[in-house]
Amino acid sequence: MSDIYLLLGTNLGDREYNLQIAKEQITAHQLTIKKESAIYETAAWGIEDQPSFLNQVVIVESDKNPERILIIINIIEGLMGRVRNMKWAQRLIDIDILYYGDAVVDKPRLKIPHPEIQNRRFTLTPLVELASDFKHPINGKTQLEMLEACQDKLKAKIFLAEL
Repeated sequence: MSDIYLLLGTNLGDREYNLQIAKEQITAHQLTIKKESAIYETAAWGIEDQPSFLNQVVIVESDKNPERILIIINIIEGLMGRVRNMKWAQRLIDIDILYYGDAVVDKPRLKIPHPEIQNRRFTLTPLVELASDFKHPINGKTQLEMLEACQDKLKAKIFLAEL
């Protein structure tokens, strides 16, 4: 069994609900959620003229191979109404595979570790919360070291729901 680090993101509709449904779907597809980070809110990255994102990292456990995990993620995104029309566009749900244990996968449709981890504070902040000492299998740096060196200026702040 490998620990698989997934990043969940949403900036449309009821964002908290979208994250909850995504986690329920992950579990329904026989992936065991072992740990969850806090939920973080961040301004949109890439295309900035859109609503803020809620992001969360979950660590799941599975014996499924990386390609199968990608298929499951695509199914979940489709079931939740994700439409892929433009890179960095607003979305109901986005699920990225950040790490699959210490595996390195380099295929046209699947790159693990995710090639942008070190450039995105909204990814590194929840990763540091869950696994600050986990080393990137290619560059050998811990999540904390990458966060400290990250040039991304967008703050990732813990999201507090309105009561």
